[in-house]
Amino acid sequence: MVEPRWLTDDEQQAWRRFIEVLVKLPAALEGQLQRDAGLTHMGYLVLATLSEREDRRLPMSHLARKASASLSRLSHVVARLEAQDLVRRERDPDDGRVQIAVLTDAGFDKIVATAPGHVEAVQLLVFDRLTPAQIRQLAKLCDALLEDPTPVE
Repeated sequence: MVEPRWLTDDEQQAWRRFIEVLVKLPAALEGQLQRDAGLTHMGYLVLATLSEREDRRLPMSHLARKASASLSRLSHVVARLEAQDLVRRERDPDDGRVQIAVLTDAGFDKIVATAPGHVEAVQLLVFDRLTPAQIRQLAKLCDALLEDPTPVE
């Protein structure tokens, strides 16, 4: 039997702090979005992604990739946004199997109203605590961690 590769003390400390960030930061951002706009973080991400498109539309499969979500999860999020008239789904006229998420005018207004508070929360919770060099390093660390995000077998 192969001996497990246990974490070193430094790795253990870094890992536990990283897990703490993974738990606390999304919870804080989700709380801000719920309080200020009645949105989940994933709902905000969907609205923001669609708002960045000139035509405010994107096939659901592309939107799922951009949101790092399964198509099933995205479908539930979009259904909630549809119920609030923030997004609608349309069939692709060229391929009826493809559903397209479309940001409504109400959805665009919602993201325009919500973005300033959300960006301020991100600034306070993340970037105000880091130096410019640390921000660049954070980006490089994230790139390294996302290089091959396939699950361990």
